Amino acid sequence: MAGLELLYSCVAGSITCPQDVVVCFVHWEIVKSGYKCLGLGDEPLSGDKKSELLPTGWNGNKELYTLRYKSNDDKSNLLVKAITVDSTLIFNLMDSATEQVSDLTMNVSDYVDADHLQTFESVFKNAEDLAQKVKSQLLPSVPAPRKKDKKSKRETSDDSQPDSDPLRIPTRHPQTSRQPNWPDPMAPFAAGGADLDPFGGRGGGGMIVDPLRAGYPRSGFDPSGGLPGVLPPGAVPPGARFDPFGPVGRHRPGPDPDHMPPPGYDDMFM
Repeated sequence: MAGLELLYSCVAGSITCPQDVVVCFVHWEIVKSGYKCLGLGDEPLSGDKKSELLPTGWNGNKELYTLRYKSNDDKSNLLVKAITVDSTLIFNLMDSATEQVSDLTMNVSDYVDADHLQTFESVFKNAEDLAQKVKSQLLPSVPAPRKKDKKSKRETSDDSQPDSDPLRIPTRHPQTSRQPNWPDPMAPFAAGGADLDPFGGRGGGGMIVDPLRAGYPRSGFDPSGGLPGVLPPGAVPPGARFDPFGPVGRHRPGPDPDHMPPPGYDDMFM
């Protein structure tokens, strides 16, 4: 509090009430946060100069204190007013850059010993608590710095959806979840495997399309037993490849349309 002590020694001769002590304390907290005092009143004047000291006549009105401040980087202006209401002092602060408004209400007797107004070592009570309230409730809040995005462009592209690129060719997937049992083409005995296993008994698919043996659903009959009304039993040797040439099972009722020749079948011009 060395800086506050020096400031208080400069204005101690003009301090006449406890409210002056509190205004002096708040002024120093504003200066420590990076501002300088420009002068009195609501409107700026042509002769305003930034200073850490309180301007002349700063406590001329005990009912209303009005001080203006400017940041050290000249980016912000503060208008501070303190209103006396009985034993209470109400501070109001407006930041012109952000249009942020804050206020602080305090009981003067909680922080000032009215019997020692001219003695710096004894005039303040609970100075640390008062400083904390000024910083947290009255002074403009400093925005927290934005965190840098640690993700690189490569990581960002990896996280993107695969369908986000309209020119991307989608990967073809088989329609069924069950993968076909294809033999390994790099196996030492894979060459000519289909010729040695034409019916695909080892799961390779074979090379002959047999509707009864090439993986298609079987009809549930044995062709060696014959087809009623079509083939007698034994017409198809057991185990022989057989391609059905008509509907398997009973014939439909009624005459067979193939028994009658089509109209004009003997007409050479048809």
